[in-house]
Amino acid sequence: MNIKTAELAGIFVDIKSLPEEDMPEIALVGRSNVGKSSLINKVVNRKNLAKSSSTPGKTRTINYYIINNEFYFVDLPGYGYAKVSKTEKAKWKKMIEKYLSQRKQLKGVIQLIDIRHPPSEDDILMQEWLLHFGLPVLVVVTKADKISKGARLKHLKPIKLNLNLDFEPICFSAQNGEGVSEVKEAISEIIG
Repeated sequence: MNIKTAELAGIFVDIKSLPEEDMPEIALVGRSNVGKSSLINKVVNRKNLAKSSSTPGKTRTINYYIINNEFYFVDLPGYGYAKVSKTEKAKWKKMIEKYLSQRKQLKGVIQLIDIRHPPSEDDILMQEWLLHFGLPVLVVVTKADKISKGARLKHLKPIKLNLNLDFEPICFSAQNGEGVSEVKEAISEIIG
């Protein structure tokens, strides 16, 4: 997949206002601060298309990025961040669930997991939920540059075990570009 154009297409606070056209969508889910914005930026080769923050929980909206005028990356609010009110968390949860269960344009989901930590309860619940709805899921472990290649198996083992994966997740680094071509290839397969 050769990405020529990538633009922010819209920022939405509710499901009713999402784009109506029938363009394929790939959603990104993961804990706050797992690197969703960094993955988007690296895959499309743009430094600041998706705004990343050192403050977890910054994405509180559904952010749409149009890629090659062919499909959307949909950046969903991160889950599991504690410094947000319970009311706000419940609102995000409802919005994410509604999007994932009802959006007919949704072709697949990229679930991001930080390689340095075993999957959280939220990660496991999200994986089960996605599988329950029969959505194609690509698991990408982020921040791979933070772990030596020799220590990776030790870190990947609990991820594979806890998420019940029978495949190797893609190791990804926004710092050195590892995994970019694999992510692009998987997206091409998902959108057909």
